[in-house]
Amino acid sequence: MKTLPAALLRFVVALGHDRRGLAAVEFAFIMPLMLVMFFGTVEFSSGVAVDRKVTLMARAASDLTSQATQVVDADLQNFFSASVGIMTPYDPSPTKVTLSEIYVDNSNIARIQWSKAGTIASGATQATLTASTRSQGDIVTSVVPSALLVAGTYLIFSEVSYKYVPTIGYVMAKAGINLSDVAYTRPRQSVCVFYAPTSATMPTTCSTY
Repeated sequence: MKTLPAALLRFVVALGHDRRGLAAVEFAFIMPLMLVMFFGTVEFSSGVAVDRKVTLMARAASDLTSQATQVVDADLQNFFSASVGIMTPYDPSPTKVTLSEIYVDNSNIARIQWSKAGTIASGATQATLTASTRSQGDIVTSVVPSALLVAGTYLIFSEVSYKYVPTIGYVMAKAGINLSDVAYTRPRQSVCVFYAPTSATMPTTCSTY
């Protein structure tokens, strides 16, 4: 039976007791998991923060409009532009805001009276007004909470959507996640909030289309 040379045997024994590379090996095993947890936490936290800002935008747009007795395009543009400040430090350009006034008739049917939308261009500080996907006369009873369907009343209805795209996209969806929220407020200074592109064409009576 052959035996190992004494010097080689001592080397093998010493190698078996050597722990100098243990920490490095353990770190190599856990580093990928640590990175996934780190970036996942960052992306998830940012997503939650953006979602909260989307809610704030919906409430701010509805609240600002409900405090007026009448609004023109310039006013709505300013309301939409508030999104830039609310979204700081995140990019406001994926923001889409729609403001509408709803009338609930005596049959508790809710219809759009007027509606306007706004977007934020990349790097811009002012919103751009765009055509709304909702038109005058559209029935929106299904989107109004039943507690707010009070006959003969008006509601300011704001809708905000935002596509959140993670910076890294390693843990969350790389293509992005669509966030949205809505808010409802009653006109505070008058029965309804009049709308026209300019004050020269402002109506004098609340519509019940």
